[in-house]
Amino acid sequence: MHLSQKESSLLEEMKEQEKLCIEKYSKHARCAHDGQLKNLFTQLASAEGQHLSYFDQIGEGTIPQVATAGGSIPSSFTACYTSETPEKHDDCYLCTDLLSSEKHASALYDTCVFEFRDEGIRNVINAIQKQEQNHGKTLYDYMSVNGMYPVK
Repeated sequence: MHLSQKESSLLEEMKEQEKLCIEKYSKHARCAHDGQLKNLFTQLASAEGQHLSYFDQIGEGTIPQVATAGGSIPSSFTACYTSETPEKHDDCYLCTDLLSSEKHASALYDTCVFEFRDEGIRNVINAIQKQEQNHGKTLYDYMSVNGMYPVK
């Protein structure tokens, strides 16, 4: 499989996006106050690492098999915050930052999926984009349960 210059450039851009997400989720996991949120961020960092691995495989000429499901990321949470506290404010900031990153990644992949000639690569990007959307939905679910969304 030979990638065009544009495809190679977009692949590098997607890899950089995943590296940024891994770094942000990892750092935010260390800063989060709620244990559920620390766990969620750690799991999402791992999922982003898998995405990076998929893009690395494409760069090496292999089309990876990508699960279409969102993985084993938790989708239900117990409210940790019932009142306004500095910790809630901090965790809300972290969630809002990462939700913004997920929206950006999803938009990037939406563009990239149309730019690759190979249907297999398009399918991989599409599956990753769906997982990114699920990550955003999971962040929203956490924020909603804890009275953080809409952001105040």
